[in-house]
Amino acid sequence: MNHLILLFSLFLAPAFADKESQKTNRNFSSNSASHKRLKRDWIWNQMHIKEEIDTPLPHHVGKITSSVRNNNAKYIIEGEYANTIFKVEETSGDVYAFERLDREKKAEYELTALIIDRRNNQSLEPPSKFIIKVYDINDNVPVFVQKVFNGSVPEMSPVGTSVTKVTAVDADDPTVTGHATVTYQVIKGDEYFTVDDSGVISTTRADLDRENQSTYEIVVKAKDAPGSSGDSSTATVIITLTDINDNFPVFKHPSFHFRVPENISVGGEVGRVKVEDIDEPQHRNTTYSFVRGDYRDTFEIVANPFTNEGIIRPKKPLDFEKVAEYRFNIEATDPTVDLRYFKVGGSRSISTVTIEVTDVDEPPVFTKLPYEFKVRENDPEIRTLGSVWAHDPDAAKRKIRFIRRRASPNGDYIRVSDTGIIQLPKPLDREFSSSYNITVAAQEILEDGRLSDRESHAQVHVIVTDENDNAPELVYLEEPRVCENAAPGKVIIRISATDKDEISPRGFFKYSLATEDSNFSLVENYDNTANITVKYGHFNRELAKIHYLPVVISDNGDPELSSTNTLVISVCKCNEKGNFTFCEERAKQVGVSIQALVAIFICIFTIIVFFAVIILLILLRKRHKKDLSGLGRNVAEIHEQLVTYDEEGGGEMDTTSYDVSVLNSVRKNGIKPEPVPSPYAQVQKPPGNLTSGAGEMEMMIEVKKDEADNDRDLLPYDTLHIYGYEGAESIAESLSSLGSGSSDSDIDYDFLNDWGPRFKMLAELYGSEPNEDFVY
Repeated sequence: MNHLILLFSLFLAPAFADKESQKTNRNFSSNSASHKRLKRDWIWNQMHIKEEIDTPLPHHVGKITSSVRNNNAKYIIEGEYANTIFKVEETSGDVYAFERLDREKKAEYELTALIIDRRNNQSLEPPSKFIIKVYDINDNVPVFVQKVFNGSVPEMSPVGTSVTKVTAVDADDPTVTGHATVTYQVIKGDEYFTVDDSGVISTTRADLDRENQSTYEIVVKAKDAPGSSGDSSTATVIITLTDINDNFPVFKHPSFHFRVPENISVGGEVGRVKVEDIDEPQHRNTTYSFVRGDYRDTFEIVANPFTNEGIIRPKKPLDFEKVAEYRFNIEATDPTVDLRYFKVGGSRSISTVTIEVTDVDEPPVFTKLPYEFKVRENDPEIRTLGSVWAHDPDAAKRKIRFIRRRASPNGDYIRVSDTGIIQLPKPLDREFSSSYNITVAAQEILEDGRLSDRESHAQVHVIVTDENDNAPELVYLEEPRVCENAAPGKVIIRISATDKDEISPRGFFKYSLATEDSNFSLVENYDNTANITVKYGHFNRELAKIHYLPVVISDNGDPELSSTNTLVISVCKCNEKGNFTFCEERAKQVGVSIQALVAIFICIFTIIVFFAVIILLILLRKRHKKDLSGLGRNVAEIHEQLVTYDEEGGGEMDTTSYDVSVLNSVRKNGIKPEPVPSPYAQVQKPPGNLTSGAGEMEMMIEVKKDEADNDRDLLPYDTLHIYGYEGAESIAESLSSLGSGSSDSDIDYDFLNDWGPRFKMLAELYGSEPNEDFVY
């Protein structure tokens, strides 16, 4: 193709050269106006050169020639590689290459040829483009596009199964025969794989087993056309055998032993049997089955999809008392194994499983679940409905005690005895609840009388059957009104009824008027409703604006019950179309039920009793205070002397607080003292410095001493805690008891016990042993 283009350009070059010469002649019209125009064109040989020429540089490429005949003509070339790689001899037009060319780097070069006048550098010929082609030589080795190739093939594949494809590229010219043709050869691993001329690698054996060897590494060589002795290159191919399901699972152990308590839940895990499947996980689909043993209805074996283990679970409760050990054989297999590749001679995988059931203290077991009883409502004669029963499943066979745990509705409506008898403390009302549910717990009685902490539960349902004990009640959706000019037969309102009892399927409510002496009629609709109609008409609002119509409603129960309900009908003014224009607003009937009245009465009675109790307590307290007015001071006196007697009294000069002579006489004679004037009241204190205790404090002390002398109910002076004034030179000994416990006195104070309750504490104080410790 390139040769054709070159020849085509040679034919067209004279034409272009002629046109360019005409333009040039116009430019030089001043010098050669009289000369005749000449036809000029470029003439050169075909330009081509071989690559990698090993002769010395430069290498002759070709020659460019012009038909211009001018001794001053000069050839030059222009282009990207002009005057660097390629140069032209300016007089002869010979083109030379000053570098060795490599076709694989650049296969052709495009240059421009010019011929100019060396004197003025004017073009003698229009420039012309030409191409220098580099001819190929077989100087390149095939090179693989990558050093390592990867491929995969299923194990046990037939001979000739394609694995992967390798590719090597030769940089030589593919248009030259034999220069770029590549052939392949397996030089390592050829006993397992082969490669064709296109680079496709395939198997040579059908027994490639992944379980024996999962990967193969082969080496492939690429070289030029067959028969060529050129160099070659190699590449590594890693081939992986993919897994197929061609192996059955095998138990890891010939037998398995498990221990499980008898109270394991249904569906719980007893244990796991393990198998080994040398296939990859996605091809492990083990199933387990019973081979021998009558326990298929007791256990099941489920395969874990992630671990391929067999999980043994009970399908029904276990009972140590019935069966203490289970023994059976199981088989592991894989139904998805490809039988085309199955290895003949493999044995079945069977293992023995032993399950030992251990005994546990189980809760009692009810014999029947759930329990259901029926009872008529409001039946006073029924007190016992039946009983629940549970037994100890263990060998101990302990006694059982029953306890009620929960009840719905909540309340003491149903009781359970310790022996499981279901009792009614009072009749049940179906209208309150049509069913009663309780939860009964059963607990074992231990040997020491305590109850076991393990218990089981049973639901007891009591269904209350209906008795016809409620009369029907009137129901109407709107207030009945009638026009005063209503015509006879006019329907005033449709009434219906409701009954708290179950409505009998064999009949309807029956309606009737309690009296026929009214201007209204009742018409049955035989659909549990009735119409109230006008009987005569001509109502007179002046005589009665409201009519009270008693309606009797009865049911079809056994016995039949009825109720009388009053229907309040208002007489209204109406227009010609019968529309109500004016009706008196009836005062809303405010009624209180009997239950509400009873509740209000109970509340009032409770409040009255509460206030009466409070008033009674107040009166009793006042009376008690009055009775103990005398003792109250003595009690306070004793308390003060005992609790706060760690303070000193009025001093030894305090001789007016107590009649010491009376105490001494009583101590000697052991008799009650008679109230006599205190001789110490006439004792005059010796004169002293009155200014030390003068003032209001002294006056107060004197007043208190006089009160103590004349009133025996007052507290003694020692307990007043007023010690701002000290007496002096008292002729009596100190009456303070602070040092009495440590004295060596052997005086007997038992006579104080005869003085009554007011001196009881004093008698106990002085009658104690000297070494006895007092706690106040």
